[in-house]
Amino acid sequence: MKISVITIVYNAQDTIKRCIESVISQNYGNVEYIIIDGGSTDNSLQIVNQYQSHIKVLVSEQDQGIYDAMNKGIRLATGEVIGMLNADDFFADEEVISAVAQAFSNSDTGIVYGNLDYINSAGKIIRKWKSRTWGKNSFQWGFMPPHPTFYCKRDLFEKYGFYSLEYGSAGDYELMVRYMHKWRVGSFHLNKVMVKMQVGGVSNSNLINRVKAWSFDLKAMRENNVSLPVLAIVLKPMRKIFQFL
Repeated sequence: MKISVITIVYNAQDTIKRCIESVISQNYGNVEYIIIDGGSTDNSLQIVNQYQSHIKVLVSEQDQGIYDAMNKGIRLATGEVIGMLNADDFFADEEVISAVAQAFSNSDTGIVYGNLDYINSAGKIIRKWKSRTWGKNSFQWGFMPPHPTFYCKRDLFEKYGFYSLEYGSAGDYELMVRYMHKWRVGSFHLNKVMVKMQVGGVSNSNLINRVKAWSFDLKAMRENNVSLPVLAIVLKPMRKIFQFL
């Protein structure tokens, strides 16, 4: 089983080396690595070019944002399974992709997702996102898988659509709601820390961005038939409290 890993980069010279090295150190032998750069103006591309022999596809051009870049990568991917690893993130260990491949092989599923640790710039874990098995009404109760751990069969994008550019920073959430809740694609929770994610995401950078993200979450729920979406909006951030414990 070929697994395509797509990294989106824009001016990430401080973290891209760590990200790339975590991919090329995976002990799974059939990884297709794709990097989509948004036209970086720092030293990101110079760093990326040091690893050319490990990168199947490299594109560097302006785009319409992170989800447009992800869609570019997906359309270029040839793996049976596709996942994203952004430039500020890295795999928790060298066995992550092997575990993902085994999960797909051992279960009749279209989606695999796992757990995630948030770290600060010093590498210290400050929050642990341990997900759980999805249930029929999980999204109604504020459930959301960690998107950096989200892997799915490539044919799902053709069946149910790519990332939408209409949901701001909630484009990943909308796609997961669409696949898992609206279309009931089978999923498997891999109970393993898959990714270390450095804090500082766009949607959480200030209160205005947080409010915008909530409005996009609400839109995603309504358009994908999540009942009681206002309840879900309240519960979704509340669930994060337990990630600090």
